[in-house]
Amino acid sequence: MKFSCKTSQLHQALQLVSRAISGQQALPILGNILLEAEGKRCTVSATDLELSIITSFEADIENEGAITVPAKAFLNFAQYNSDDDILLETNEGTQLKLTSPHTKTVIAGEGAQEFPTISPITKETSFMLDATPLLQALHLVTFASAKTTLRPVLSGVYLRAEKGNLILVSTDSYRLSEISLPSDSTKEDVSCIIPAKVLEELRSVLSSKKSDNKEKTLKDDENKEDETKKVEVSLSAQQIELKVGRTTLLSRLIDGKFPDYNQIIPKDTVTTAAIPTKEFVTAVKRMHYFAKEANNNLTFNFSDKNVHMNTPQTQAGQDEATLEIAINGKENKIALSSSYLLDFLGHIDAPEVEMRLIDSMHPAIFQVPGDEKFLHLIMPLRIQED
Repeated sequence: MKFSCKTSQLHQALQLVSRAISGQQALPILGNILLEAEGKRCTVSATDLELSIITSFEADIENEGAITVPAKAFLNFAQYNSDDDILLETNEGTQLKLTSPHTKTVIAGEGAQEFPTISPITKETSFMLDATPLLQALHLVTFASAKTTLRPVLSGVYLRAEKGNLILVSTDSYRLSEISLPSDSTKEDVSCIIPAKVLEELRSVLSSKKSDNKEKTLKDDENKEDETKKVEVSLSAQQIELKVGRTTLLSRLIDGKFPDYNQIIPKDTVTTAAIPTKEFVTAVKRMHYFAKEANNNLTFNFSDKNVHMNTPQTQAGQDEATLEIAINGKENKIALSSSYLLDFLGHIDAPEVEMRLIDSMHPAIFQVPGDEKFLHLIMPLRIQED
């Protein structure tokens, strides 16, 4: 194998696929990256047997071939090589020689045949999604999934088709995010649980593609439609494949039944409050210092034209704040987790957030005014009286 390429393209590809490498590999070879030179492109792959990421870039190939090399050594070279172009060639079959005007590096690798085969899925359902709204949806949903695998179905995002829309839902049983995406090409029988990690990686891919697109000149786009504006989603009984341009993510789906979350979403509203986001975030951030000493407990008292917030008295102290708000309905109160509030508020970009309540025993519903396609739910805490 022998080819030359741009160092920046190699580095970008290695950074992307290395995200599929787990910190604890079941097999040493899973800490490696597979490099394949064929035709006019170089393909780079990595896998932890649950998630696989494959991407490619243009290269000037003299001799086709393949090798697998340790990801850390390969990334280290690409990251700290300041030369624009690089020549890669295999030496004695299991060594990768990297040469540029000011560097010469040899990395010990293994034969490509030692690397696990990453097989494409048998497609049963396939549809396209617009990248921009999908990126925003992932930003608003994935953070609410469980961070542990004690209940595997909660560590994923539930995806289902409904009346021309694609619904994405995540919950850790204490909070929940749901968003609806319009999708004319989605079939009604779509229903699966996707590992949140996979969608986080897709979000990273889409974010990087979005940044790349901003750097393109108008001339670059005049005669060529950008293929990264769409995401191709393919499903089989046990796997999902996500394609963005030249990048492919493959993953197993989570087996199990997602909770019937609609049962906990309140159908009625007693109090609706429109709260200025900036002031809300500032107050909760300040009060979280004390609230975290008492199970993140933050109590809200809604009355005419304002909301009074306070933390319990702790050894560290106590804090309270009053914000002027627009309110409809009856006076009300509820206690919520300051940590979950900050997490939610950190994921929205709107001047106001709408908070809907029944009472202190039912979940609080949050929405961005004018956006009926997204809702966030936080379960109540027990109100701690002074």
